[in-house]
Amino acid sequence: MTTTTPTATIAASAEPALPAASKRRRRKARRSVPLTIAMLAALAYFVLPLLWLLIASTKSTQDLINTFGLWFSHAPQLLTNIKATFTQDDGVFVHWLINTAVYAGVSAFGAALLAAAGGYGFAKFRFRGDRVAFNLVVGAVMVPTTALAIPTYLLFAKAGLVNTPWAVILPSLVNPFGLYLMRVYAEDAVPDSLLEAARLDGAGETRIFFRIVLRLLGPGLVTVLLFTLVATWNNYFLPLIMLNDPNLYPITVGLSSWAAQAQNGGAGASSDMLALVTTGSLISIIPLVVAFLMLQRYWQSGLASGGVKQ
Repeated sequence: MTTTTPTATIAASAEPALPAASKRRRRKARRSVPLTIAMLAALAYFVLPLLWLLIASTKSTQDLINTFGLWFSHAPQLLTNIKATFTQDDGVFVHWLINTAVYAGVSAFGAALLAAAGGYGFAKFRFRGDRVAFNLVVGAVMVPTTALAIPTYLLFAKAGLVNTPWAVILPSLVNPFGLYLMRVYAEDAVPDSLLEAARLDGAGETRIFFRIVLRLLGPGLVTVLLFTLVATWNNYFLPLIMLNDPNLYPITVGLSSWAAQAQNGGAGASSDMLALVTTGSLISIIPLVVAFLMLQRYWQSGLASGGVKQ
């Protein structure tokens, strides 16, 4: 007959509690003070400029100069600034907003479609020189767009496209990084067996691309679309050298011209011109925020599905 001592009983009863205690210690060990500080610093880096812009849009030019930047003035005038922004210079800000939406929208959809077609072609078709061509695309990612601005201007001047919307849209359709991204995504997202089955059913390559491949590349398309949308919306240097007509300006160049008027006191400048520049900057980022919030669910669903092994 076996007997258990009180000491053995206490030790046996304490054994199940050890894993829970070790888990708590592991959770505490995962908390890193330097990483937390770095995360808070990154959060402040991105949030503080937006907070300043929101607060500055409620101030007059005098309040922008004389009050603390991260706090409201005694007489907020956000609605007044918004109204003045849309009515300044006979409502030219509305033209700039429409121009920017057209440039960015057409460029984003066109660049996403071209990147999808090129990436799918490099991923699923083999032809002579395909590796060399793809390496050229990867090399083009490293070339800064500002280095190509002057040659692009000379080419468009020869073609008679300077000072037209096409001078901004056509260069924005070329997205080497988007093509590289779509090629990598298409390799796994588009099964070869599905393509072979569609071909056996008599579907042509164009029908396969538009009816099957584009649906499978949805998350990648949204990613390229968002990147191109933001890049074209915020593009400043290319429209600056391509466009001379203020009615064709995007928001970036238009607000820059207002800022120059505010500094130099040129024709059309008012005492609150600097306040109009800050308010116009706030209005210009709202469409980007709305577009991201509307499209992020497609982006997140694609990232989640890509993390599940089939």
